Amino acid sequence: MLWATAGAVAIGFLIALEIIARRYGGEPGPVTNQARELIFAPKPGPLYGGLALMMVVLTWRQRFIAAGAAIGIDAVFVLARWALDVKVPEGHFFGNGALWAMSGCAIFAITRRTGQERTLLLKGVGLGLLLVTGRKIGDSWLLITAKTRPTVLDPYVATADHALGNPSWLAGRILNATGPIGSHVLGLIYAQLAVAAIVVALYQLRNVAAERRFPRHHLVRTFLVIGLLGPAIYMIFPVVGPVFAYGPGASGTGGVQWAVTNLWPHTPPPITAPHPVPYDGLTPRNCMPSLHTAWATAIFIHSRKGPRLLRYAGTFWLAATLSATLGFGYHYGVDLVAGVVFSLTIEAALRTLDRGWDRSGIQLVAYGTAVFAALLTSYRWLPTQMATHSWVFGPLVILSMVSVIYGYLRTTKSWNPKAAPALHPEPQPELV
Repeated sequence: MLWATAGAVAIGFLIALEIIARRYGGEPGPVTNQARELIFAPKPGPLYGGLALMMVVLTWRQRFIAAGAAIGIDAVFVLARWALDVKVPEGHFFGNGALWAMSGCAIFAITRRTGQERTLLLKGVGLGLLLVTGRKIGDSWLLITAKTRPTVLDPYVATADHALGNPSWLAGRILNATGPIGSHVLGLIYAQLAVAAIVVALYQLRNVAAERRFPRHHLVRTFLVIGLLGPAIYMIFPVVGPVFAYGPGASGTGGVQWAVTNLWPHTPPPITAPHPVPYDGLTPRNCMPSLHTAWATAIFIHSRKGPRLLRYAGTFWLAATLSATLGFGYHYGVDLVAGVVFSLTIEAALRTLDRGWDRSGIQLVAYGTAVFAALLTSYRWLPTQMATHSWVFGPLVILSMVSVIYGYLRTTKSWNPKAAPALHPEPQPELV
């Protein structure tokens, strides 16, 4: 009943988002875009990543069959496009096979499996499709933010960022000094955040096929909830980022013609009374909070219980993602602080949900929510005071984030099962 209800809610949400995307954005929504990829050339990475997640519920023999079917179907599509001289976007040569394989597993589960085996296989298919559809949902949300929020609040955030010393401007100059190599490496890490998430998730779900059940909590849950709730904050607090509001723009959107002034990354903006400014209808208002920071924080948290290599990779990915978000001018420093608090609060809420909403969990979630709300309220209503009294507000912003981190570590440590003390045999008297 729970899974049926969740499925019905998800389908209703997708249909609603499809209607909103067509009405406000004039573009197809996530349902249409996902259905198109059964035939039209898709981006292969998300689809094969979803297939890999789905296969955690399969035996090794079934995995080889599913992977072979996906590759075979893709080979047919590639040959057909080559024979018909169909032009496809760069990097979109294959990927249909993975979607067909997941769809086939869903049909197989419904028609040939019953009971717990059917449920487990459908959960695996749902997990894989959620990863794929999640990107489509995100694209639709970003389009909606650009079309429905004609003005942005970047002057407020840029002014508040003086409390932290304008870290995006500093990181931008450092990244420019590294030349094309540094930009290429950080760009690759920034764009492939989902790959790191899949690696950590596959490690966490490695025993599903043997145990025939999913663990109570894993990274994919946190990832999806962050992606679901984050765009709602975008609608409340629309911000485009330093490179768009104070620089030349990027990726063909935005630009000097829409910027408040062209200062990034060499000259920090002056401290003036901020006000909303109009911006184009293309650039997503996806800056506050930094969801890349939130996702990288979740990857870091979930990699802590893995082997040493996975822990090192989680730490590296978090550091590199923070450097990229600032260095490319996609985010301000205060966005990153909000992103960390946002991620920890969602992670705490999901873990508390599994525990039955005990007192310590409720207090942690309430505190994280209060800190997050206080941060956004300060950025919006006290930016000038934050900038002129940076020696007070700067440490307060950092301390607020540190307090949430400390609260999370202290509370979740008490949740971990205590190791049973080693039993020592009673000394036995010896015969004399």
